[in-house]
Amino acid sequence: MHASTVRSLLVRGMLAGLIAGLFAFAVAYVVGEPPVNGSIAVEEAQAAQEAPAAHAAHSGHGGDAAAEPAEEEEEEGISRSAQSTFGLATGVLVYGVALGGIAALAFSFALGRVGRFSPRATAALTAAAAFTTVYLVPFLKYPATPPAVGNPDTIGKRTTLFFLMILLSVLLGVAAVIAGRRLAPRLGNWNATLAAGGGFIVVTAIAFAVLPDNTDAVAAGFPAALLWEFRVASLAVQAVMWAVFGIVFGALAQKALAARTAATDTKVQLGAPAAG
Repeated sequence: MHASTVRSLLVRGMLAGLIAGLFAFAVAYVVGEPPVNGSIAVEEAQAAQEAPAAHAAHSGHGGDAAAEPAEEEEEEGISRSAQSTFGLATGVLVYGVALGGIAALAFSFALGRVGRFSPRATAALTAAAAFTTVYLVPFLKYPATPPAVGNPDTIGKRTTLFFLMILLSVLLGVAAVIAGRRLAPRLGNWNATLAAGGGFIVVTAIAFAVLPDNTDAVAAGFPAALLWEFRVASLAVQAVMWAVFGIVFGALAQKALAARTAATDTKVQLGAPAAG
């Protein structure tokens, strides 16, 4: 594929990612913010219950309550309302644009190499593969948790494990595609796809069993219903983002490639020698 075509698709992928990010932000704000606010309320309630006990223990050691040099809580630099609107929108939109550009590059590589699919169908397959490998598979092993719920001392370990799972999932997905292409001449496209998909599932299951669990990702006593709502909302945000991206980018890519093909055909016709 010509460099100018890849550049054109990259721009369209980023634009589609921006549009997908707008839809994802709407879902995140409507569906995702209530469980986040609920988790913050749970954390504040637990902190309020623990404060009297800590104060009594300190006073029992002979400290003067009036002169107690308790640490003052740091004031938030950004209000909660700003975090849930401007901050959330900025994060989701930047995320959408970045992943849209990466997905567009993956589309440029996959077009014509994974089967005789149209640009629109290839875009849909690329979006589905990205959603599965980048989010769904890691989510099944390390599901999302609300902020300030897990043990803060292990956040580095949990983050490392999550990104390791993303990397492993993407690599296994690429390996499955390569295996499917190599098996296709012998097994046929359908059987090769089933074999590659089955291999991906088996190896992923082994990875799930080998990698450690996040045993301290959720504090004991945290409401299970609230945790479930947050995880469903997180899954919905990603599903909407990739679905919208696949639809929008597929339309943009189809139009761009059709126009480029038409322009190429016109140049060839104009440059062809006259008949007879």
